[in-house]
Amino acid sequence: MLKEKRALVTGSTSGIGLAIARTLAGAGAEVILNGFGDADEIAALCDELGATYIGANLMDPAAIATMMADIGPIDILVNNAGMQHVAPVEDFPPEKWDAIIALNLSASFHTTRLAVPGMKAKGWGRIINTASAHSLVASPFKSAYVAAKHGMAGFTKTIALELATHGITANCISPGYVWTPLVENQIPDTMAARGMTRDQVMNDVLLAKQPTKSFVLPEDVAAMALFLCGDAARNITGANYSIDGGWTAE
Repeated sequence: MLKEKRALVTGSTSGIGLAIARTLAGAGAEVILNGFGDADEIAALCDELGATYIGANLMDPAAIATMMADIGPIDILVNNAGMQHVAPVEDFPPEKWDAIIALNLSASFHTTRLAVPGMKAKGWGRIINTASAHSLVASPFKSAYVAAKHGMAGFTKTIALELATHGITANCISPGYVWTPLVENQIPDTMAARGMTRDQVMNDVLLAKQPTKSFVLPEDVAAMALFLCGDAARNITGANYSIDGGWTAE
């Protein structure tokens, strides 16, 4: 399906990004990984996927520019890298705000602006931005994250309009809580802090807003990303796909 297509997936050494990278590689794409992690584990992933790895710091526009120049033209760009910090707005550290906006939003602007000329030259491209249910609704204590994800949704719609006659689509995927090691590792601390059982944390805290009471799987997000890369999605652009167990239906 994606043979002879080159795909950059940011934040792809674990979680959602890794699931997307595996799925695109399985469909024949040449995948470029980006993210942080153990060097040996990343090397093993590259062997598994036949991928290459570039460890640019996406909070640094100069590093992004160097990365994109080193990679060369790509056909598929998946902006997935992100981070989170939770605090009341009056206590929110300004450096955390700056970091979250830089990684969750500005990095996608920089990768996109540098990828688009090559896509235009080919007359084909797919830009997929991993947003969040928080691109559509808000939660307390997540001001930077919600601002960045709302910004991602607006950015996606804007570039979709700009690129609509160039054979390039741009879409968002907005998951709810996804079952990843990052989420799983939060459970013991929350159990201790709130005096809850594991099931209570999962159902009454993490899944409180997801009517299905089940986590989204990384593979669910990856399947949507693969669909958006295919010919059947050539007229889907500027869309924001919720995969959130019904969270934003309420």
